[in-house]
Amino acid sequence: MKKILLIQGNPVKGSYGEALAAAYQKGAVSAGAVVKSLRLADLDFNPNLAGGYKNKPQLEDDLVLAQQLISWADHLVFVYPIWWGAPPALLKGFLDRVLMPGYAFSYKKDSSLPQQLLKGKSARLIVTMDSPYWYFSLFQGKPGHRMMKKSILQFCGINPVKITTFSQVGKAGDEKRKQWLEAVNQLGKKLG
Repeated sequence: MKKILLIQGNPVKGSYGEALAAAYQKGAVSAGAVVKSLRLADLDFNPNLAGGYKNKPQLEDDLVLAQQLISWADHLVFVYPIWWGAPPALLKGFLDRVLMPGYAFSYKKDSSLPQQLLKGKSARLIVTMDSPYWYFSLFQGKPGHRMMKKSILQFCGINPVKITTFSQVGKAGDEKRKQWLEAVNQLGKKLG
């Protein structure tokens, strides 16, 4: 039985991202997966890693729970928008605070590469944006996708990381949005 942690990273309540997350969860549960979820806007934590890694602030209770859920999960699903080429500050701050040295990775004295402490997990990014995908890809070089996949998740050993992107969401009509919800529901069913 697959254990999935669904992380809703859009700070706006009632967003289309919430509908996408619900569709994914419904599909995964119908296929037999166990799904737990975190809605970052509902958590109580300071997203600022004040002091950096040398003077780390103590983790708030919600972040301790988040680490426990990440450890529990086989598969992580992040649902969030792209704003200014990257995920919202709330999601980035969450990752800054949760994926700490000693938990997600560990530096080794004899190597320039870290020990990846979250190996054995996979991830799916379900991403919305208002920009055309061709513009985000060709002209911007997919900065938010590269950051999440390579610089954060794979750095910690999470692999594979697959990305599903829905672009020009603001211009999409009801029929297109229903098609996207069904596509995400099917992704959940396939993993479950």
